[in-house]
Amino acid sequence: MSEGATTDLFGPENAKDPMGLYERLRTEYGAVAPVRLDGDVPAWLLLGYRENLEVTRTPSRFSRDSRHWYAWKEGMLPPDSPLLPVVGWQPMCTFADGDEHERLRAALTESMGRLDRRGIRRHITRFTHQLVNDFCADGEADLVAGFAQQLPMLVLTHLLGMPDEYGPRLVAATRDLMQGTDTALRSDAYVTEAIQSLVDRRRAAPAEDLASWLLAHPSDLTEEEVVQHLRLVLLTGNETTTNLMANTLRMVLTDPRFRASLAGGHMTLPDAIEHVLWNEPPLTVIPGRWATGDTELGGQHIKSGDMLLLGLAAGNVDPAIRPDLGAPMYGNRSHLSFSGGPHECPGQDIGRAITDTAIDTLLLRLPDVRLAVPESELSWHATWISRRLETLPAEFTPRRARPDIMEDTSGTTLSPEIRARWLREEEPPAAPRPPVAEPETPPSVPWWRSLWRRLLGRPAASAPSADAARSVDFGGRG
Repeated sequence: MSEGATTDLFGPENAKDPMGLYERLRTEYGAVAPVRLDGDVPAWLLLGYRENLEVTRTPSRFSRDSRHWYAWKEGMLPPDSPLLPVVGWQPMCTFADGDEHERLRAALTESMGRLDRRGIRRHITRFTHQLVNDFCADGEADLVAGFAQQLPMLVLTHLLGMPDEYGPRLVAATRDLMQGTDTALRSDAYVTEAIQSLVDRRRAAPAEDLASWLLAHPSDLTEEEVVQHLRLVLLTGNETTTNLMANTLRMVLTDPRFRASLAGGHMTLPDAIEHVLWNEPPLTVIPGRWATGDTELGGQHIKSGDMLLLGLAAGNVDPAIRPDLGAPMYGNRSHLSFSGGPHECPGQDIGRAITDTAIDTLLLRLPDVRLAVPESELSWHATWISRRLETLPAEFTPRRARPDIMEDTSGTTLSPEIRARWLREEEPPAAPRPPVAEPETPPSVPWWRSLWRRLLGRPAASAPSADAARSVDFGGRG
């Protein structure tokens, strides 16, 4: 393995064109290819759809417990390795198998199940309106920096029970940590400290939020287990949902097939999201699994303690199951984008709900939104586990901010008539504006508004902000 692992997933070839790299490896090695990670650490990258499923569905052969890793046992990882925040063993369900995995996962899924399913779309809609209000009068916006990178963290910190002011640094820290940069360990420490502070407060004063429910769950989680599971929700939920939102928005603005299908009524936005999940999964690679004994996979001899990386993006375009990549995959959920087997992502419907509701609401507010630059000028940044869109410049007819719309929490979605009108790039008739009472005192400026205005070099401006309740709903459409 060491002799054959010449491809560096932290190297320039992956940074420039990860999908091209995967296809080169598929041609050279088949469904399972040797690669190297930071620090010259070897691993196996799974490129085949069936091989990915086989590994995720047989934890007896391929454990999720990284303490099986020979590189871990032999001290090959230095204390400052950027791999440690992602693959270093931690007391949470993603690093456990069997009964221990069931105990920890039950605590997480049952606590998430207590979230009020009637409210999540109202809160996503409310946060979306708040963000759109900040740039709608400008006639232009970067829908990555000003929208997709902000909304998921707003929702997730709300569900966990964290104050809004944690948002700006958490957005930067979680992304830095997931990318495996030189400062990943420092970012990881900040995220963990922020969550530990939340747990300390909730232990003293429980509330209706995920942190409180994990602390009170009958599985009797230790405090460290509670902290690590909240960290898991924050990290994976933010990174994956941000990338899914950005990729879906790009498709909405650039792909004529999307517009034609949507106008004809043959495809819903949730269908389009599944199509994006096939072609541009939020995470391209998931580390990892570790062989519990010598075995064979995809024609390669895997030794006990070897690390395997789930190649989600490569598996989704495996010619063995998708000979025609141009064929639509609307509504087909058999992709690998949320992993599979007993460790399949438990929060995937939250990500779908955030993406679906947010984009629907954005199009309702800005029905003529369009890409402001040629599609060829868009750029991506690739790391060993993800490929994300850096910017998405958009333009639209300037519209006045609507602080009054914050009073409507009905979760209104884009009707077929408005959707078709947007596809024809026609301006919809103005809706009547309900009367709004003037506030007696100007409320404080939310962090996301202040942050966005600072990035644009504008003075902060006061504007109404909503005091959203912590009821959530990740059911319904999608």
